[in-house]
Amino acid sequence: MRHNKAINHLGRKSGHRKALLANMAASLILNKRIQTTVAKAKALKTYVEPLITKSKEDSTHSRRVVFSYLKNKEAVTELFRTVAPKIADRPGGYTRVLKTGFRQGDGADMALIELVDFNEAALASAPKAAKKTTRRSSKKAVEAAPAAEAPAAE
Repeated sequence: MRHNKAINHLGRKSGHRKALLANMAASLILNKRIQTTVAKAKALKTYVEPLITKSKEDSTHSRRVVFSYLKNKEAVTELFRTVAPKIADRPGGYTRVLKTGFRQGDGADMALIELVDFNEAALASAPKAAKKTTRRSSKKAVEAAPAAEAPAAE
């Protein structure tokens, strides 16, 4: 049973785990996507998303707080200069974890973790301003449909 086990320790002592997550977070910010195991990707998601939220406010205090977690000047600069403006209007969910299969050597479940707003392929295929519909039909919608078709037929 895993009662009150809030975080995945990833089979490491706390210092090793903090260094691992800091390095992976810096790599994710600099490269916009990295490939790792599913367990590490899920742990990284909970580690990096509060930092991205903190980067929305560009102040000296927030930069110092983020640097205390990342320990990489280039990653902090990239986060505040390019990532933060692009995710400014997003209310959360800055990363996406995609499972990619199993590793050849030991069969570990692998995943790709990426920043959502930096995947050009997914952004290009996303529908632009889709019309919101509901399950329920209303009398107005039923009456408007034949009226809209009538002038087009003439």
